[in-house]
Amino acid sequence: MSELRHDPIQKRWVIIAPERGIRPSSYYQVQPGSAGEDEFCPFCEGNEDKTPPEILAYRESGMPENGRGWRVRVVPNKYPALRIEGSLDRKGVGYYDAMGGIGAHEVIIETPFHDEDMADMSVNNLARIFKAFKERMTDLSQDSRFRYVLGFKNYGKSAGSTLDHPHSQIIALPITPRNVAMELKSAKEHYQLKERCLFCDIFQYEIEAGERIIRVTEDFIGYTPYASRFPFEIWIAPRTHSHDFTLIQDKQMNSLAELLKEVLMRLRKALNNPPYNLIIHNSPNIKGSKKRSHYWETLEYDWHWHIELTPKIIPTAGFEWGTGFYINPVSPEEAAKYLREIEVY
Repeated sequence: MSELRHDPIQKRWVIIAPERGIRPSSYYQVQPGSAGEDEFCPFCEGNEDKTPPEILAYRESGMPENGRGWRVRVVPNKYPALRIEGSLDRKGVGYYDAMGGIGAHEVIIETPFHDEDMADMSVNNLARIFKAFKERMTDLSQDSRFRYVLGFKNYGKSAGSTLDHPHSQIIALPITPRNVAMELKSAKEHYQLKERCLFCDIFQYEIEAGERIIRVTEDFIGYTPYASRFPFEIWIAPRTHSHDFTLIQDKQMNSLAELLKEVLMRLRKALNNPPYNLIIHNSPNIKGSKKRSHYWETLEYDWHWHIELTPKIIPTAGFEWGTGFYINPVSPEEAAKYLREIEVY
C-alpha cells in the first residue's frame, strides 16, 4: 500500500508507492556516453589555453600556472549564468521585483583524465576536489553582494551535464535559493522549540533505526531520507554538528571522500553508472546578509550542512510539477538495503 511521508526539513509530502511493482534492478541504466578520440575537450590536460585563466589549481611543484601538471583546476565558466561585474541594482518593475544578474560561476575541473569518474578517483583526489570547493566558497563569501554560494555536480546528460570530462560547478547568488530557505526556516523553528538541531535529531534517529543507513563512519552518515523524493536519493552529512562546509578540516575531507567514493561505487554497480546531481547545501553567507543578520542569529546552532545526491532515473512529470508531490516507486528502506548489499571491493 502507498504511504504519504512528511519531510520535516522541506515541509513537503512525498508518496512512497512500492506497490507500483518497480524493483531496484529495474533502474539499471545505460552508461553515459563519453567523448570519442576525435572529439575536442577543453578540460583535458594540454588544453589549458582553451579555458579562461585558472583561479585556483593544485599541481606538481615547479609547474607553471595555466599549464600542465595539475591535479584539480578551477576556472571561470566560459558561459556563466551570472556575471561578477556590476551592481545588484535592486528595483521595482510595476508590481514585480528585479535585480541585476550579478553573481559568480566557476568550474572545478576534477582531474586531467577525461574518463576518470569520481567513483574511479583516489580518495586523495576526491579530497582535493572538496578542498577546492572549500577554498572557492570561502573566497566568494567575502563578497557582500553574494548571499549564497552553491556547490554542485551534474553527472550525465540527463542530469544537465554538457561536457563529459569530470567537473563540478560553483555559483554565487545574490539571493538564498527557495529550497535552502525552506530548510533554514525548518531548522530555525525546530531549534526555537526544542533548542536542538533538527538535522542532528534526524541523523541520530536514522543511525539508531538503521534501516535507511548505507554507511556510517566515525565522521559522516550516508543514508536514504525517510521521505525520499526519488529512488536512491542519498544524503551525506557530518555526524558532529557543523553549520558551515567551509569549516571542514583536512581529516574530515579525507573521511568524506572515502564515504562519497563508496556511495558512488555502490550506485554505479547497482544502477550501471546512473546520471546524478550532487549538491552541497551549505549555510547562507552572513557577510552578504548584513541587513538581515539577526534572522540567522542561531544559524551556528540550528543549521547543519549536508550533501544531497539524486540519481536521475525517473522523469519528473505533470503530477509532480502540478502538485509539488513526488511519487517514489522504491521505498528508501529497500533502496538502502539494496545498496548496502552491493559488493564493491
